[in-house]
Amino acid sequence: MIILPAILVTILFLIPFIWGIGLSFTNYRLNNPNAHINWGKTYYVLLSNIRFWKAALRTFQFTFFVVGIELLFGFFIAFLLNNETAMAKIVRRVIVFPLMIAPIIGTILLKLMLNNKFGVINFFLSFFGAGDFPWGASPSTAMFTVVLVDVWIFTPFMVLIILAGLRSLPKDPFEAACVDGAAGKHILWNITLPMVMPTILIAVIFRVIDSIKVFDVIWGMTAGGPGDTTTVFSILGYIFTFSSLDVAKGTTLLVLVWVALIFLGNKMVAYWDKARARIE
Repeated sequence: MIILPAILVTILFLIPFIWGIGLSFTNYRLNNPNAHINWGKTYYVLLSNIRFWKAALRTFQFTFFVVGIELLFGFFIAFLLNNETAMAKIVRRVIVFPLMIAPIIGTILLKLMLNNKFGVINFFLSFFGAGDFPWGASPSTAMFTVVLVDVWIFTPFMVLIILAGLRSLPKDPFEAACVDGAAGKHILWNITLPMVMPTILIAVIFRVIDSIKVFDVIWGMTAGGPGDTTTVFSILGYIFTFSSLDVAKGTTLLVLVWVALIFLGNKMVAYWDKARARIE
């Protein structure tokens, strides 16, 4: 009776998962449900498709920028909040507000605020002569816009995890360093960063996985456009499945993304193990 719920959850997860892998070895389409096994031809067709490699580039760009920016902002803000001043106590409670909103709701809200015609952001920018900034309406600024939205929504996630790691560090090494006359930058670089690195890597692992399979933020902001400038893997999989009705190709794409996530996740977890070993 104790293990039965776990078994049921595993079965309910495996049924659609195995079914999806099976569809990737067929030519199944929504407008032609009489599928036939093609023994992996869909994988070859997809990997030969230029749209797949463009989506791979967009996904890498999005993941690199959002994780990098969120990590920098997250560590900096967490470092500032790791004290007991009145302002730090207030901000620690306020900073979780973006996480209390569903990402798609936050994205739609920001889409209205960033509208290049009537958005409130451009209204304020007009005082500085930049009131016509196109944001998500232009191919040259669309990726910047979706990165900005994701950073606004998920930076608090980085802050909370890194702040938890900072507040759990033992005080003895820092007191000893202060007694020895170590400068603040040396304490930060040689003591704080190595000790909090496992926690930082946990936050990075979660955000890398979420960013590679992102859908709601980009779909709500630009729907993969203009053109294909923000079409990442999940958006392309949606287009294949529901716009082109090619379920086999859309499922194959998501299977490839799953394989990439497993490989990348294992590499990052191995690096996390090394970081923990260095501390111990």
